[in-house]
Amino acid sequence: MGNWVVNHWFSVLFLAIWLGLNVFLFVHAFLSYEKADKYYYTREILGSTLAWARASARCLNFNSMLILLPVCRNLLSFLRGTCSFCRRTLRKQLDHNLTFHKLVAYMICLHTAIHIIAHLFNFEQYSRSRQATDGSLASILSTLSHQGKEEDSWLNPMQSPNMTVEYVTFTSIAGLTGVIITIALVLMVTSAMEFIRRSYFEVFWYTHHIFIIYFIGLGIHGIGGIVRGQTEESLNESHPHRCAESFKQWDDHDSHCKHPRFEGLPAESWKWILAPSVLYILERIIRFYRSQQKVVITKVVMHPSKVLELQMNKRGFSMEVGQYIFVNCPSVSYLEWHPFTLTSAPEEDFFSVHIRAVGDWTENLIRVFEQQCSPIPRIEVDGPFGTVSEDVFQYEVVVLVGAGIGVTPFASILKSIWYKSRHADHNLKTQMASHATLNFDKATDILTGLKQKTSFGRPMWDNEFSTIANAHPRSVVGVFLCGPQTLAKSLSKCCRQYSSLDPRKVQFYFNKENF
Repeated sequence: MGNWVVNHWFSVLFLAIWLGLNVFLFVHAFLSYEKADKYYYTREILGSTLAWARASARCLNFNSMLILLPVCRNLLSFLRGTCSFCRRTLRKQLDHNLTFHKLVAYMICLHTAIHIIAHLFNFEQYSRSRQATDGSLASILSTLSHQGKEEDSWLNPMQSPNMTVEYVTFTSIAGLTGVIITIALVLMVTSAMEFIRRSYFEVFWYTHHIFIIYFIGLGIHGIGGIVRGQTEESLNESHPHRCAESFKQWDDHDSHCKHPRFEGLPAESWKWILAPSVLYILERIIRFYRSQQKVVITKVVMHPSKVLELQMNKRGFSMEVGQYIFVNCPSVSYLEWHPFTLTSAPEEDFFSVHIRAVGDWTENLIRVFEQQCSPIPRIEVDGPFGTVSEDVFQYEVVVLVGAGIGVTPFASILKSIWYKSRHADHNLKTQMASHATLNFDKATDILTGLKQKTSFGRPMWDNEFSTIANAHPRSVVGVFLCGPQTLAKSLSKCCRQYSSLDPRKVQFYFNKENF
């Protein structure tokens, strides 16, 4: 229970910091636009919805800055490598990258909704103020564009009473880019739903790349400067605390108060997203460079149940157990890249993947290799990238749980253990039988090639964990899973239940593969 509490509180602390920054940025921006004298006259037209729109925009920029970082896989692999001597609890936070990516996306959706609703009210207020004939301050401010000859005289973007909200929306930079950004966001979020991502991966893959349009639109969204505030020079000449109440005398020559002048707010979004965008571009350049390196397919094996095994060589390729690669086959699709766990061991002179037919792309790939004996279809490879399974040899005792094709990450581990045992690797501190493999209707296992087999069947997890805890009362046990979420919940619960409160006694660490 002890290690789970530590890991849990590290995750909670990280999330609390992120949420705290969101709250701070929202409140700070809200109060700035709600109280600042610069926006006194803007608030006369818009009211508090100005602050709601700007505060949500600030949080949108902040989370858009973060959204790309969790999917920079080379960055994560680098951090995992540099943190190899860090505590497990610190390294494990990197394994939640996709979860954090989703949370940031949800936060973007929330603030997008707030931003849109606030601006709908803002445009309605702009329209009403422009059409008003009651001589109120808001109506006078809305007509300044017609009285002043300089560009900095207008405050209301509705330049005539007949101008509609729809016209301003689709003819202004801010309005048009806002519509495009919203459509892009809706498409990305809906196509990323679990059902669509699992059943129609191609839809998810192509639609998710609309993020390019999203970031371009976000970067130029504020250029139009529709929301305006009083200039510093005008504030010094005609401060609203002195002149707002005497707005009817602004035209008098002997009045100390003149017409206020306004300026558009400078675009801010690009400042937030510039650095992560450059980082992500570098990430893609690295991926493209590696994908262009020649891959030689040395062996193709068709296993039962529509499982394709590819053994390959690539100059300079170096891997660790549990890592994965992205695979592209131009004969199937020029643009689609799919992740597959490496099933070979670092000690072997090739690297391999096992691909099961679970969708259109994988079925087409298997069909291509079945139909074309010569020449062999070209394969492009990007990676390898690190996963939680890299830490497997940091534990004294290891439990590997794979469901279905989820056994593939552990084939690499089992092979590596077998090689290390053969060569009497004294650095290997993991206690595990070197002959443990899979049971199948073959003389040898399809993944490891070993003769010894284990039996299939769903284990009684309470019995298994109790036995391990009793057999290793003072060991650190790593539990690794590649399988469904329901199984993850069961194993995570057992790890918490059978970990001792005494940190000197048995501790179970739960690790789950995420792609």
